[in-house]
Amino acid sequence: MNGKYFIIPFLAGMAYLFLILIVRGIRWISGLSKIDKLRLFQSLKSGRTLKSLKEAFVEGLLHRKIFLKNPVLGYMHMSLAFGWFLLIVMGHVEAMVAEGSLSVPFYMPIFFRYFKTTEDFPLARFFSFMMDLLLLFVLSGVGLAMLKRFKKSLFGMKRTTRLKLFDRIALTSLWLIFPLRLLAESIAAAISHNGSFLTSGIGKILSSSQHIELLNTPAWLAYSLVLGFFFIALPNSRYMHIPAEILFIFLRNSGIRLKKQNTTYTDVQVFSCSRCGICLDNCQLSTAGIRDTQSVYLLKNIRNKDLDDEHLFNCLLCGKCQIDCPVGIETIDLRITQRIESTRQYNSSYEYLEINSSPSAKVVYFAGCMTHLTPGIITAMQKIFETAGENYWFFDQEKAPCCGRPLMLAGQYEAASKLIENNSRQILASGAQTLVVSCPICYKVFKEDYHLFNMEVLMHFEYIRRLIDREILQVARSPQRLLYHDPCELGRGMGMYKEPREVLAMTGTLVSIRNEKEKAYCCGGSLGNLKIKQEERDMIRNQAVNDYLEHSPDMLVTSCPMCKKTFARNTRIPVLDISEIITRNMLSPGIPGLTESKECILEEEYI
Repeated sequence: MNGKYFIIPFLAGMAYLFLILIVRGIRWISGLSKIDKLRLFQSLKSGRTLKSLKEAFVEGLLHRKIFLKNPVLGYMHMSLAFGWFLLIVMGHVEAMVAEGSLSVPFYMPIFFRYFKTTEDFPLARFFSFMMDLLLLFVLSGVGLAMLKRFKKSLFGMKRTTRLKLFDRIALTSLWLIFPLRLLAESIAAAISHNGSFLTSGIGKILSSSQHIELLNTPAWLAYSLVLGFFFIALPNSRYMHIPAEILFIFLRNSGIRLKKQNTTYTDVQVFSCSRCGICLDNCQLSTAGIRDTQSVYLLKNIRNKDLDDEHLFNCLLCGKCQIDCPVGIETIDLRITQRIESTRQYNSSYEYLEINSSPSAKVVYFAGCMTHLTPGIITAMQKIFETAGENYWFFDQEKAPCCGRPLMLAGQYEAASKLIENNSRQILASGAQTLVVSCPICYKVFKEDYHLFNMEVLMHFEYIRRLIDREILQVARSPQRLLYHDPCELGRGMGMYKEPREVLAMTGTLVSIRNEKEKAYCCGGSLGNLKIKQEERDMIRNQAVNDYLEHSPDMLVTSCPMCKKTFARNTRIPVLDISEIITRNMLSPGIPGLTESKECILEEEYI
């Protein structure tokens, strides 16, 4: 080190950081199941490694998703991450050219202007210019980051997360690193009469001081100290997301997923959260004044081991935060996994379940609990089955268990598994080829957690579309303006946006709005929130209704009985399920142009 002991804080910080990262990396990977380790190993040998490296570059350094959310916010993150990365890479190239060797001490590029005081190597002026330009690039990001703490609205954000001690240490250090580097390199430029447009210009101003040489080593020491502080604070702060996110990308692209239980993969996701706060503004709980249970706080509480049931269960599980997350953290599955851990002692044995015989049928119809509370949907579906001449079995027409999804949302996975086993046995015994459901909650659990072998599972509008395509059903268009509300479980939960709209477009004019599809509102009636009050639900529902009314639709249409029931409580807009719209516009068999009587739809009374 040639007696230059000022680099010791930097070296100590780097050593500590690498030690922590190695220990955590070994623990996280060794804690994976055998099959997940095999998935990771096979992935590293395949082309998925390149995919992971590309994603780490595009999302970890360029912050593409944040750019799409807000260009100014994206530029701020990108200038800090990618700019620092370029400074390190360009600095190493410069040091190797200057030393004429591919092997240089790893600290030398960090303090290059201290150790190399002359520009007597090839392309010296080019490197000097590029390093100044990159430093200016990073400094612009630092300036924006400072501005964001005081004027977040300029970055399209209403709220930001609260900082803890190590966050503040790391953030303050990060803000100081590059200004102190600029100061140290400018002092070196003033002494050696070199540098480029930035450091040379500041150096000329500083050179008027008679004691400039006395400031050289202290300036580099200050730079080394803030680097050391940042590296020591990083593993215990929000900035741990930088290395954790890279590992998360590789694990996710290996096919590893959460499995309804806490594993080290859970820890990787928790530490991958940067607490950027992007998920806060779109959380509709804020509309109801609930501001401390959002996913970013859930992840922080898991990390700090101070999560309580009040915060764990006060969530709509609507998935808006998961769509917004620039890292792609599985916020819904993480919360459900924590609920499973919290409610294990409450699981029911369900020993009272009856084993009933199953009639033979081609199609099984499973209405679901919420559909039974909105009987107009059942009436519509029965009319559709009868008109189509379908050989169907109404599985839960009278006494039948729930699909199990509400129990899962509450964390009672073992109890839900017993319902799933019972329902699966009876459905398969019918010999049916198709299962039709009219509830997105049921649809999601049947698709993801049931093992029905080759049986296809269809939402009711998929089944209706099939009947229309086969000319078994005919529908007429009306002049009505229809606004479709995307249910959370079906839209963000299952990615089904196009299919229901295609069916609705056959019956009327669809109204397109800004807050639809991935950005759709939650109705507020979610079965996933076990803590929210009714008046808070009403506030969330009214937020959506107020927006919908601005587009003057004739009818609000959804494909979820829960959404229909919730919106119908606000009487300012008529609400129907997509199956009810179909029966209203359904042509009578054999008599073109004659529609079925609208009296076939029974509007339910709400309890």
